[in-house]
Amino acid sequence: MMGVLKNKIDFEAIIAVKDANCNGDPLNGNMPRTTYKGLGEISDVCIKRKIRNRLLDMGESIFVQSDDKNIDGYKSLRDRAEGNKEFGEEVNKGKKADKEKAFRIACKEWFDVRSFGQVFAFKGSELSLGIRGPVSIHPAFSVDPIDVTSIQITKSVNSESKEGKASDTMGMKHRVDFGVYIIKGSINVQLAEKTGFTTEDAGKIKEAIRTLFVNDSSSARPDGSMEVVKLYWWEHNCAIGQYSSKKVHDSVIVKKKDSVNTPSSMDDYDIILNKLDGLQVYEYEGI
Repeated sequence: MMGVLKNKIDFEAIIAVKDANCNGDPLNGNMPRTTYKGLGEISDVCIKRKIRNRLLDMGESIFVQSDDKNIDGYKSLRDRAEGNKEFGEEVNKGKKADKEKAFRIACKEWFDVRSFGQVFAFKGSELSLGIRGPVSIHPAFSVDPIDVTSIQITKSVNSESKEGKASDTMGMKHRVDFGVYIIKGSINVQLAEKTGFTTEDAGKIKEAIRTLFVNDSSSARPDGSMEVVKLYWWEHNCAIGQYSSKKVHDSVIVKKKDSVNTPSSMDDYDIILNKLDGLQVYEYEGI
């Protein structure tokens, strides 16, 4: 196993979305999320969910599993926590729980806990443990305002057994016609030291982001409708970083070509990387 991360990392991924609902808003009829300026948005929670799913595909132990990607059979986070014998003992020790020991066990056992952090606070348990993770992810926003197409759909089958044909049920389905979104994030060395996050772990996060939409298709996101176009990965030569994350992220410029009114593909955009003096940057193609 490689050593604990010693140098700060920044990263930025460019995402292309075509005819897909990349992140629906349940409070707005599952319409694609948008800002008041009309920019498309993908929440950081949604992005972390996809990263966790990719890490599960890669064989990593994940604490926060979704119901549709549950691989260990536990029905709740508490069940999963207690399923680890050592950690479960601390959960149920009451006031005698050793928080430091629980912290170490959780970070060692679950990849997403030592990456993103986690709050452990279960009803009836005296153990209240908050872990801050080194990997921070921003919400992703589109470069330009997006156009959303909505279509009416019908369901013409019986949900339950009954005589005769069911009445058609009306519904709506929404999609982003085309949009280019930017995911930004960083990995903090001080927090990595606390959780035991390693350079090997960073490499797995990088691969999860590069392949973010592999095995992620649904009726709202058909295969091929979402793509990681580019991933930029900056490795600083010190713990606090040679440059601020803001300056690093701003060194990538994605802009619509002057001749284009309504973009419909990545060919309508220019991607410019302004390299920062002395800062190592790696560029990867997504799949």
